[in-house]
Amino acid sequence: MSVHSLKSIQRLPISPEKVWDFFSNPMNLKVITPEHLGFHVTSDPDFSARKMYAGQVITYTVKPILGIPLFWMTEITHVQEDQFFVDEQRVGPYALWQHQHHFKTIPGGVEMTDLIHYRLPLGWLGDFANWLFVRRQLKGIFDFRTKKLVELFGEMG
Repeated sequence: MSVHSLKSIQRLPISPEKVWDFFSNPMNLKVITPEHLGFHVTSDPDFSARKMYAGQVITYTVKPILGIPLFWMTEITHVQEDQFFVDEQRVGPYALWQHQHHFKTIPGGVEMTDLIHYRLPLGWLGDFANWLFVRRQLKGIFDFRTKKLVELFGEMG
């Protein structure tokens, strides 16, 4: 049973404050997630839209396989405003899920780095599922996100 990782780096021509405001609001996750995944934040929108803090719990439904809805709960475990935050799955489809979001000011904008560590349940069957489709699906989600963020904020020149 392996721990897998995925890394994504994107540069956007926006201010650190603007990128932080966008990514620290869980309600924006739906905007940058492919529609076919049926992603929906189920946490109270008033609660979810507050300033992010360590200990914040966010709930969702997502339909990653055959349109079957799955419950997903994450906790924001670390926050350093304008620099990084970490969410970790508490309940959901993975045996382990940790997603680090890093933001670095660069000339003309912000460099975002996402680092995900995950493990699937079911031992070698989970590893096989990762090889067969999960890793490709996760990469597809981040490819979609990259394109969507360019639509929303522009592209670095």
